[in-house]
Amino acid sequence: MAVQNSLQITRSGSGGYDDDGRAKRTGTLWSAVAHIITAIIGAGVLSLAWSTSQLGWIAGPVCLLFCAIVTYVSSFLLSDCYRTLDPVTVKRNYSYMDAVRVYLGNKRTWLAGSLQYLSLYGVSTAYVITTATCLRAILKSNCYHKEGHQAPCKYGDVVYMMLFGLVQVIMSFIPDLHNMAWVSIVAAIMSFTYSSIGLGLGITTVIENGRIMGSLTGVPASNIADKLWLVFQAIGDIAFAYPYTVILLEIQDTLESPPPENKTMKKASMIAILITTFFYLCCGCFGYAAFGNQTPGNLLTGFGFYEPYWLIDFANACIVLHLVGGYQIYSQPIYGAVDRWCSKRYPNSGFVNNFYQLKLPRLPAFQLNMFRICFRTTYVVSTTGLAILFPYFNQVIGVLGALGFWPLAIYFPVEMYFVQRKIEAWSRKWIVLRTFSFICFLVSLVALIGSLEGIISEKLS
Repeated sequence: MAVQNSLQITRSGSGGYDDDGRAKRTGTLWSAVAHIITAIIGAGVLSLAWSTSQLGWIAGPVCLLFCAIVTYVSSFLLSDCYRTLDPVTVKRNYSYMDAVRVYLGNKRTWLAGSLQYLSLYGVSTAYVITTATCLRAILKSNCYHKEGHQAPCKYGDVVYMMLFGLVQVIMSFIPDLHNMAWVSIVAAIMSFTYSSIGLGLGITTVIENGRIMGSLTGVPASNIADKLWLVFQAIGDIAFAYPYTVILLEIQDTLESPPPENKTMKKASMIAILITTFFYLCCGCFGYAAFGNQTPGNLLTGFGFYEPYWLIDFANACIVLHLVGGYQIYSQPIYGAVDRWCSKRYPNSGFVNNFYQLKLPRLPAFQLNMFRICFRTTYVVSTTGLAILFPYFNQVIGVLGALGFWPLAIYFPVEMYFVQRKIEAWSRKWIVLRTFSFICFLVSLVALIGSLEGIISEKLS
């Protein structure tokens, strides 16, 4: 195996290099759409029917549309922050933290970085939980089909979480997000497939029932306090399902130019959000219409969806394949940040900077780095271990949605936009965006409170 030292390319934008001296970016509108859909449509879509059932027929769809609008506004503001002070030329900000550092200073960078990486880490953990749930659902649907719906078909989670972790250790050998377009395309196809199956099964069940289940106020609770906790948790689940701002700039950094990266990113965001909102409304509303007060927390693993069993198996297999790619989409920004920091901190370390070329029969050659192998394996093991400790699907998703919704998707993009566009205090645009930010803060706060209460209740029960 040959040893290669990583080199910093310093050429100007010509030939095979961009204006920052890096290898020419080749991402397109559609690769960006694929990345966004892979990031958005994940574990969150499975909880939307349950969330709609808690909120009811009016508040449920309104909340879904509200989060869609918030996500688009956030992506619109943030995409202009890819280039410092000018959205078309000048210095690039390769990541969310780079942009916060340039526009808002080092103090808020530490806060943004902590929240961003906590959010990314949490999503990775949620994907481990969801994968185990789906694999268990496949086994249960087959068991119920063979033994009948009264059979004691019970399966644990730990083994399937560990298997998923093993797959992610291998997938983590992919160098960075620039090499993952094919993963996102496959994952996006899978997300459309299982969302369509969930939608189709919901429509079929509504037709079989002969009526639309549910009510304007949602599932009743024993008292007002319990109802409020569930409503707050449902808001957190919906908030989790939408924002992708934590990796927006990383996706934008894969785009070719011209046309300007911010224009391509805005168009990609609009397309992806329109597509996902349509699926979200259909899955959430038809799932609630099919099951009413009995709507399961995870749409495709509820009791009512065990027949036709082969279709349930296929849908859950699609979810697993999608989450394999989704886990990497959310983990790569952490991998990249750690790689850059360690290379800068230890420039003379062979353990950190040396790459070894490995060639296996019938496969293309690929490069290995010992530091990446050690860190990324440790990262996957830690997310898997945390998922084993807290395997509470809806509650974990609610907490993650609340933690990331206001600070990462709203507060920092708004503050950076103020600096870049030099928005004066108390101007009309300043007042509108400040009000918008405060409303989103309140939504995030109640969602966090409700979801934490849910986790504590589950852990103590």
